[in-house]
Amino acid sequence: MPQEARWRAPAAPIGSAANPRGSRARTSAVTDRTYRLVVRLVRVLFAALGLRIRVHGAANLPQRGGAVLASNHISFLDFLFVGLVGIRRGRFVRFLTKEAVFAVPVVGAVMRSMGHIPVDRAHGEVALRRAVEDAARGEVVGVFPEATISRSWTLRTFKPGAAAVAVRCQVPLVPVVVWGGQRVLTVGGRGSLRRGRAITILVGAPLHPGPGDEPDAVSFALRAATDQLLEQAMAMHPDRPRPDEDAWWLPASHGGSAPTPSAAARLDESALSPRDRVALQRSRARRQ
Repeated sequence: MPQEARWRAPAAPIGSAANPRGSRARTSAVTDRTYRLVVRLVRVLFAALGLRIRVHGAANLPQRGGAVLASNHISFLDFLFVGLVGIRRGRFVRFLTKEAVFAVPVVGAVMRSMGHIPVDRAHGEVALRRAVEDAARGEVVGVFPEATISRSWTLRTFKPGAAAVAVRCQVPLVPVVVWGGQRVLTVGGRGSLRRGRAITILVGAPLHPGPGDEPDAVSFALRAATDQLLEQAMAMHPDRPRPDEDAWWLPASHGGSAPTPSAAARLDESALSPRDRVALQRSRARRQ
């Protein structure tokens, strides 16, 4: 079992202006200051919520050099939780995030200042090019290969983008899972601000794809590794539903009342915006 570690934010992440040992060349000191400010605000938020956060296996993320951090996706706060892995290792994670988030006033400006990468689902290759540039410069790039929150809490099909970046840049591909975040804030209006929720974050051993590896094959291996981590995270998670409680936050395969993967897929499609629906149709057409 990976070593357990409580989250604590470093004073100056490796590669920042205050700690120039890293290989980050693009990000300015201003961006680092913005990121550090957001980290402090997030710590206040987590303390106010009384979250019991445990990070296991953070040492699997290298302290320097490019890397891709690939996570499951079960809540709106996942990028904050996954970002803790980077903070634990003295790194800032640059997440690929859907473009709509950047359109929100103030939020979009902060996201850009932190170096996150907008993703237009109709033209995802643009974001991937930016991710390749960042990873090649020594950044940690954060990706959610499922591309959207899984309503079943189990893994959806992985898109090969995370694997493609790792293959192209020849950097470690590090799987990570978060469990418990869906109880705080997730799709369908689910969640609660009740204090004391447990959050389990588990980081697995990095994959090291070769230069000739096919991204689809690497993505398949990534998903298998992530699935094993997810099972471990659920098994070690300290919270369990009470006998009289609706176990909505557990997968159907684990005795919960979450929708099955097939039912969740239908819910996902019905909830798509017109633009995302067109992007999905184009993606299916390209695969045929």
